Amino acid sequence: MENPVHSMANLFSQLGLASSNDAMTLFVRLHTLSPTIELEKAPFWSPSQIAFLLEARADDSDWSELVDQLDVMLHQPTWH
Repeated sequence: MENPVHSMANLFSQLGLASSNDAMTLFVRLHTLSPTIELEKAPFWSPSQIAFLLEARADDSDWSELVDQLDVMLHQPTWH
């Protein structure tokens, strides 16, 4: 298995979000999603963020694994 090209901090930066460990933890805590809301349909994303998330998954890009990890993190209220 190859090492990831990007880190979670890189993904947050790519999405225009603060990317320190504390900032990422706070974002996840403040934006926990219910199981019925898909990541890309969360109300807090901008249109450009939604487009990036959708494209990353659709293209199975270097970002797709991290987008999947972010999805899991936002659906688990105890992540930190």
